[in-house]
Amino acid sequence: MVSVGLLLLRVVIGVAFIGHGAQKLFGWFGGYGPKGTGGWMESIGIRPGVAMAVAAGIMELVGGVLFAAGLLTPVAAVLIAATMLGAIIKVHAPNGFWSTANGIEFPLTVLVVAVAVALTGPGSISLDALFFN
Repeated sequence: MVSVGLLLLRVVIGVAFIGHGAQKLFGWFGGYGPKGTGGWMESIGIRPGVAMAVAAGIMELVGGVLFAAGLLTPVAAVLIAATMLGAIIKVHAPNGFWSTANGIEFPLTVLVVAVAVALTGPGSISLDALFFN
């Protein structure tokens, strides 16, 4: 049952990050694409905005695919955790803890889930288990 639990965590977090990456890279799912996201990033002091939006989008998309599949799980977790750390530092930290005030609650939770899965392993229902065990 542990592997089923890990699979659920990986798939939900991974698919969410695939969506976030697609928002930044392609403007899908209500996103603004590289130019729109890059403009917003520039407005909060992240430069160059478009390049950083593309970098974040790639990290989220690739990290999400790898995390959901349980492939190269530590790499996937680092990609997800790094984007969440950036979001915490640049966007959410000034707003305190709670999500209701746009605080760090949710990105911190996702960061911790990614790190916890990396530390415990992706479980037996994963491509890592198939290819590397």
